Amino acid sequence: MFEDKTLVCKDCGNEFVFTAGEQEFYAEKGFQNEPTRCKECRIARKNSLRGERKMYTVICDECGAEAQVPFEPRNDKPVYCSECFAKHREENA
Repeated sequence: MFEDKTLVCKDCGNEFVFTAGEQEFYAEKGFQNEPTRCKECRIARKNSLRGERKMYTVICDECGAEAQVPFEPRNDKPVYCSECFAKHREENA
């Protein structure tokens, strides 16, 4: 039903991909508008609005991708990237 789309960030002007999975997530949440900023600009804007937050670089326990999390990971709990975290959240809902 959904296909990846290439969008242009309104802040930096770079192209970014609005994935089919992200589109499905937006539809499930009832969001009407597509994102207007790339991931990096969204993070920068979010940080500027609430002040700087210490981020920790981790490796996702599910897909192995590098990710940034706003908490210091502990060895007794898995840590996921945003996409895997959303997937686990949907599965457990």
